[in-house]
Amino acid sequence: MPAPRDANARKVMVAQRSRDTAPELALRRALHALGFRYRVNLSIPGMPRRRADVTFTRWRTAVFVQGCFWHACQKHLHAPKHNSEWWSQKLQGNVLRDEETDAHLLLLGWLPLRIWEHESVDGAVGKVTATLAARDHPLALRLQIQKNTKYPSF
Repeated sequence: MPAPRDANARKVMVAQRSRDTAPELALRRALHALGFRYRVNLSIPGMPRRRADVTFTRWRTAVFVQGCFWHACQKHLHAPKHNSEWWSQKLQGNVLRDEETDAHLLLLGWLPLRIWEHESVDGAVGKVTATLAARDHPLALRLQIQKNTKYPSF
């Protein structure tokens, strides 16, 4: 990928946080409050310079919290008009990199989980819990059972 053609694009990219974004922190806080323990910003084995936001190593699950702009969300992508060709290539490159990372993790027996920044925290926690329950995580299984239990009304 060539360098951005204007100084403003470079400034935007340099200023962008790569970890500890607000949606990521909100998800981590909610998972921790439920009792989940996880690794943060763990590198992907065999893929230099690629990291998962939240990783459950024993259950081989890698969670990525994706920004709508940087990962070209179909619902919210607003393509820049200035230097549009370069931005289009940049964002498409990000999407391809995500797909390549997912394929690599699947080959290793890991499960990649993508959460969009526009998703509610409860929805994101539900996705993570359901994914971990499918992998027999004891806490996730307990939470799934509690969620699905119907109590008699009196």
